[in-house]
Amino acid sequence: MYSFETQIRVRYGETDQMGYLYYGHYAQYFEVGRVETIRSLGVSYKELEEEHGIWLPVVSLEMRFVRPAYYDDLLTVRTEIREMPDEYITFHMEIFNEKKKLVNAGRVRLCFFDPKLKKVVMAPDFLREKLSERWTVDG
Repeated sequence: MYSFETQIRVRYGETDQMGYLYYGHYAQYFEVGRVETIRSLGVSYKELEEEHGIWLPVVSLEMRFVRPAYYDDLLTVRTEIREMPDEYITFHMEIFNEKKKLVNAGRVRLCFFDPKLKKVVMAPDFLREKLSERWTVDG
């Protein structure tokens, strides 16, 4: 398993009339977690796309709302890759507030897509190698 954490502060414009982080923004926070997790491996989404010709479209997203987040909360987004990617990669997500209470959890599944071939392909070897170097049994 590989795990990475990043932090996001809830901005005023991301809250709804009740002062809660609007539910639609959680998907964007999941995206920040995914992008930064890949970056922590020494690879950027931009590099995957431009240098390796690999896109990562989302094929499924599920999430569970546990408690609200509020304007100016500093949230920690924990992203875990629990299975070595093949044609797909699944990111398990948890968002915690400053009191370390779970706010939201879910998972996002993406495929490795070659736009020239217009088909799903295996995860690039270099990405699997970078993950293997950092893989832990207990997280």
